[in-house]
Amino acid sequence: PAGARAPSHTTRDPVHTSPSARSRPCAAGSHDSFSFWVDEEAPVGPDQTAVVKHLAVVFRLLAKKVMKKWSMTQNLTFREQLEGGIRYFDLRVSSKPGEPGYEVYFIHGLFGLKVRDGLGDIDAFLSEHPKEVVFLDFNHHYAMSEDHHRYLIATLQEVFGPKLCKVNVVEDITLDYLWKRKYQVIVFYHHPCAEKRPFLWPGSKIPAPWANTTDACKLIQFLETTLGERSQHDTFHVSQAILTPRVKTIVRGLIQGLRDHLVERNLPIIMTWVEAQKPGVNGVNIITSDFVELVDFASTVIKLNNLWLQSDYGHQEC
Repeated sequence: PAGARAPSHTTRDPVHTSPSARSRPCAAGSHDSFSFWVDEEAPVGPDQTAVVKHLAVVFRLLAKKVMKKWSMTQNLTFREQLEGGIRYFDLRVSSKPGEPGYEVYFIHGLFGLKVRDGLGDIDAFLSEHPKEVVFLDFNHHYAMSEDHHRYLIATLQEVFGPKLCKVNVVEDITLDYLWKRKYQVIVFYHHPCAEKRPFLWPGSKIPAPWANTTDACKLIQFLETTLGERSQHDTFHVSQAILTPRVKTIVRGLIQGLRDHLVERNLPIIMTWVEAQKPGVNGVNIITSDFVELVDFASTVIKLNNLWLQSDYGHQEC
C-alpha cells in the first residue's frame, strides 16, 4: 500500500513524500549541503559582493581562511550525509568566470566540488539502495549562461538517467508511486530552463522561506508563522532551521567561525522546536540544518514520522 513503511534496511531513513493527499511525512535536509569542502586556492565566487572580493585580493589567503570558517555549513560529505539519513540537498552552483568550457561548480563564497563529481557520489549511493529517494534543490545559479545551464541539465540526465522523477501533482508522489517507476531523484531547478524539461521541477514547487536572522527565538517565531501560511496543495515545503550571520556577527567571531560562534550555542533551542513538530497537512515536510552531525538531527526528524505511522498505520489524516 502507498502508506507502507519502507523495508527494514531503510527504517532509519525518512519517508519523504506524501503517502496520500492528506498526509505528508517529513525528511531531514542539509543547508548548503556541498560546503564540506571549498577551494581556498580558487578566486572568490561571483556570489560575493565587490567589497568581499576586494578584501580577498588585499588579504589573500588570510581572507580566504576566514571566509572558509564562515562559508562551510557542513562537515560531512554527500555520502556521509546520505548514510546519516539526509535526503534533501540545498545546492548553489556557478561557473568559474574566465574558465574555458562549461564546467559548473558548487559555491558558497568559495568554490567547491565540480557538480558532476558530487552528483556521481549521490548516484552511487542510490544505486546501492534502490528504494531511497532524494531531493536535489538547485536554488541559486551564478555566472551561468544558457550553455552552462544546458551542460548542467545534460549532466543531470547523464548521471541519473531513469532515476529522475518527472513533474507531477505533488499529492501523487508517494513512495509507492516512486518505487513502481524506479524513480529516486526529484530535481528542483529555480530557472526558466525548468519549464522545458519534464524531469526538472520548478522552484515554485518547493518554497523555502528564509528567516535571515541571528536570533534563535526570532527564527522559531518565523518557522511557526511560515508553517501556518504554507500551501496545503501541490507543493513541498522546506523549514530552514538555520541562523544567518550579519557582518558584525562575523567580526565578533572572526576566528571562531560559523559553527563555534553561532550554530552550536543555539542548537538546543532549535532542536527543541524540531522535536515538537509533527508531519501532516499544516505540519513540517522538510527541515534543514547546518552541521547536521553536531546533534542527532536527521534521526530526530525521521522519528517525527512515527506520529504519522502510528496514526492508523499512516492511512488517516495526521
